[in-house]
Amino acid sequence: MTGRMQRLCTFVALGLSLVLAPGASAQQADLPLAAPVPGGIAIVCVGRAPGSAPQATFESQRVLVMRVGDAWQAVVGLPLALKPGAHQLTVVQGEKADRTIPFRVGKREYDKQYVTLANRRQVDPEPEDLRRIAREQELLVRAFTTFSDFQADGLAFDLPSAGRVSGGFGARRFFNNEPRLPHSGLDIAAPEGTPIVAPAAGLVVETGDFFFNGLSVVLDHGQGVITMYNHLSKIDVVKGIRVARGEKIGAIGQTGRVTGPHLHWSVSLNNARVDPALFLSSEVRKQGASGLVSTALGGVPGEAAPLRCEE
Repeated sequence: MTGRMQRLCTFVALGLSLVLAPGASAQQADLPLAAPVPGGIAIVCVGRAPGSAPQATFESQRVLVMRVGDAWQAVVGLPLALKPGAHQLTVVQGEKADRTIPFRVGKREYDKQYVTLANRRQVDPEPEDLRRIAREQELLVRAFTTFSDFQADGLAFDLPSAGRVSGGFGARRFFNNEPRLPHSGLDIAAPEGTPIVAPAAGLVVETGDFFFNGLSVVLDHGQGVITMYNHLSKIDVVKGIRVARGEKIGAIGQTGRVTGPHLHWSVSLNNARVDPALFLSSEVRKQGASGLVSTALGGVPGEAAPLRCEE
């Protein structure tokens, strides 16, 4: 088979895998780990199956719903800025009246991270930089709020790159001793040029060279699951193409606001940036890559808890 024919077959197979009905059935092992804290994930039963998949929203954002066994489970991303305490989902199913389902969010204290940057503009941007940042933010908001009615090849992700975890999710960051937003992803340090691959099948919804993020790629994995890859040295994909799990999308670099070559990997769920380590497959977690722990789980190994449904 020629290389061109192989790529065509791969594209067709990937297209078929992406066009699945919303609410496709899954095993519990396909779900991310639950960590109902800011920056984590709550898994909430929203109804019994069979029957049509309910639609759920949280803070005006539509939420991923999957069938697991005989129940529909909402997989809810919890923003880092969310206050601990009582929260609720709004659920709509067919002709039934809207209903709310309560759940609780616990507390999580994240570490502090101090970073020294020689480039002062990366700490206090100039007016022209701020205008550029605002334009770029519009593109990223559009990408992160995407909700596509397809489900790719599961929510058990592979690591996108080899390397050492150099920056944990959620850290309260200080640049040149000035407080900034918490760290919204996982940093993987590796030599410049180290390949970066898609951790699961997806659609390229954005690429570009951003002020803070440098060369970046954004993938849509369906139903509000979005991943972003920053500080690349090169981009190997273009906007609008579909990529298979394990397909190369770029290479580690040191573009944008960095102190050395690394990948900043973000995972967004219903427009909330959550701990990427919660999405890693059990196989990846067992391998125990250097420094790889879930900060949303407090740095302890996580295992899937039994799902309960009292509907």
